[in-house]
Amino acid sequence: MTYPNTQLFINGQWQDAADGKTLAVFNPATGKEIGRVAHAGKADLDKALEAAQKGFETWRDMTADARSKIMRKAAGLMRERAAEIAPLLTQEQGKPLAEAKGEAMAAADIIEWFAEEGYRVYGRIVPSRWSLSVRQMVLKDPVGPVAAFTPWNFPINQVVRKVGAALAAGCSMLVKAPEETPAAAAALIRAFADAGLPPGVLGLVYGNPAEISSYLIPHPIIRKITFTGSTPVGKQLAAMAGQHMKRVTMELGGHAPVIVCEDADIALAVKSAGAAKFRNAGQVCIAPTRFLVHESIKNEFAQAMAKYASGLKVGEGLTEGTQMGPLANPRRLTAMAEFQADAVKHGAQVLTGGKRIGDSGNFWEPTVLMDVPLEAKVFNDEPFGPVAALRSFDKLEDAIAEANRLSFGLAGYAFTRSLKNADLLSRKVEVGMLWVNMPAMPSAEMPFGGIKDSGYGSEGGPEALDAYLNARSVAVMNV
Repeated sequence: MTYPNTQLFINGQWQDAADGKTLAVFNPATGKEIGRVAHAGKADLDKALEAAQKGFETWRDMTADARSKIMRKAAGLMRERAAEIAPLLTQEQGKPLAEAKGEAMAAADIIEWFAEEGYRVYGRIVPSRWSLSVRQMVLKDPVGPVAAFTPWNFPINQVVRKVGAALAAGCSMLVKAPEETPAAAAALIRAFADAGLPPGVLGLVYGNPAEISSYLIPHPIIRKITFTGSTPVGKQLAAMAGQHMKRVTMELGGHAPVIVCEDADIALAVKSAGAAKFRNAGQVCIAPTRFLVHESIKNEFAQAMAKYASGLKVGEGLTEGTQMGPLANPRRLTAMAEFQADAVKHGAQVLTGGKRIGDSGNFWEPTVLMDVPLEAKVFNDEPFGPVAALRSFDKLEDAIAEANRLSFGLAGYAFTRSLKNADLLSRKVEVGMLWVNMPAMPSAEMPFGGIKDSGYGSEGGPEALDAYLNARSVAVMNV
């Protein structure tokens, strides 16, 4: 399938950058350039901001029903086009075709859920303590135009969670999507445009991330910021937003613990955690990374996990049967090599993997490390790659303490047959999302976000809409 060049989407029109500047897009499986993406400059951003303000004024004044119908049509278009969108996503990002199609299809579900939830943006009537002639109301209004900054690992999913909630609440949104994976994000925006979204309600730009964020965040038109990415960058953007009193939603980095209790179903734990670990070559913010396994089952679990990892078919995402594709860029290969060398230096045992595959493309073997010391880099910094690091524990309380040791608090996993253990884990593990006896299964109706240094705010459930709404108090006396 031919890979297209990607344009900006401003005021309802697909267009090149005003100065004609473009950036190269590379296929991570081959390292070769496959297309170009438009690079927005200040003139393009000014045009997009003006459109976002006008789009907001139009969209805000439409009924929830009118907005929902357009969103539902966009969801239908995503389903119809999923088979066409998936190869674009695979070519630019590397994930297997089945994962890419699943991401496009999941976007439709998310859009539909938010389209329905938009009907339930309720205010309330509060009885007055002073007089029956006073009517006290709490009104919910959309916050205004939003700037969204999204990463390359899930170029559709990370955009649609933001767009769905913002549009359902009545906001307009200007998306700064990833330059590495532009076509998939553009396909999502195109579905909304073709569904009849008014001009300016949704914009799309690419360019220099630091320059665009430093221009959009302080701009008076933008009233809210939403960002998915690393914790260091998130802190910088949140600080900038704070200087200008802009509301912020932050979905930041994680380092997800996996606690495997002595009474766990080992086969279930390996299948569930393994699938979550090596999905998208481990380039998932909620990927399990720190495996904490009870001493009594450590060897059995480790050998089963190594067998699972070594059995995965690694290759180009468009090739039938591929279960894990390449890493997204050469930087990730360098990072994997550094994590690997550091772990071995500290005494970790390599059960499987640990090397680059071939000399073209960004392929790394699915890796399982055993007996990893706490001081190893992989147990302290998010690897963001196909590396599972294992160590053992004796008491569940010790495993929980290790799970909570780091500043991250995005996702966590646990496996146990004990209701007592499950209850303790649910109450004590400090993460925004915890899955017990199952792989990660986020859904539109559930909160999606972290705590601690993994951010704040939600991109799922009714809580996601709250982030795009102002609550106002109005009291009227009948005279």
